[in-house]
Amino acid sequence: MRILRAGDSALLAEFDSLDDVLAHFRALDRERPHGVVDLVPAARTLLVCFDPSETGLQVVHKWVTTTAPVSGDDIDVEEVTLEVRYDGTDLEEVGELTGLGADGVIAAHTGSLWTVAFGGFAPGFAYLTGGDSRLHVPRRSSPRTSVPSGAVGLAGEFSGVYPRKSPGGWQLIGTSDAPLWQPDRAPAALLRPGCAVRFVAI
Repeated sequence: MRILRAGDSALLAEFDSLDDVLAHFRALDRERPHGVVDLVPAARTLLVCFDPSETGLQVVHKWVTTTAPVSGDDIDVEEVTLEVRYDGTDLEEVGELTGLGADGVIAAHTGSLWTVAFGGFAPGFAYLTGGDSRLHVPRRSSPRTSVPSGAVGLAGEFSGVYPRKSPGGWQLIGTSDAPLWQPDRAPAALLRPGCAVRFVAI
């Protein structure tokens, strides 16, 4: 772990892998000390935001560096079920790329318990990891200028659901009607870092 200052009210912890980020995020998120206002995981980093009027840099630094990481097997995590119509434009192509065929892609996608690693790209978009490794496929060589809201996609090791219409380069395998982002809901994002996601075909 490498710790960097990020202004007067945040620290950035750098890690060697996404697994390390998630293990430390789980541990730190279990019991945040007074003054820590947010934890923002990413692919190799964890941003720790705090209120300088309520806690100090040294206190936060010590908390981050002395808290032991936690495996996902050691804690109870929230599980969210997402219903999916496997009608994606790229489903057949993904079946060919993986050698699984369309039915095999669906079975592999629904047969894994995914983990929300981090959010990004658009409000409510979650990068899901931990799925069947046979589903690792490249992004499209030519991104689409418009991907419909609710599109379920694959790219690299990740799966995700587009919370709104937007450009995108992921391989689209299905559609979900889940309300991923609702600003008037607390929390606004349905899928939050650390929670588990199970896809169900409808």
